[in-house]
Amino acid sequence: MDDKITAQQLKDALGGDMDELIAQVVEAINEARPGKIIAESEEPVRDASATFRQALYQKALEIRQRQSESAFSPSADRTDVDMAQ
Repeated sequence: MDDKITAQQLKDALGGDMDELIAQVVEAINEARPGKIIAESEEPVRDASATFRQALYQKALEIRQRQSESAFSPSADRTDVDMAQ
């Protein structure tokens, strides 16, 4: 049973999450005043990254879980059915 996930599966599952992260980083940088770019953008970028990191990990776990479930066939073990008869 191979329930490993691939990078491509995760990329596909992320959908627009990466685009949203990029948009938030760009907005934070662009909204910061000259001379205060780091001070005014660091926290919004960190928050956006944390949200993305959580979504990334959650989606990776979901893919792995789905693969594990699809590999499991409850009817494959007929011992219980044979014993019931």
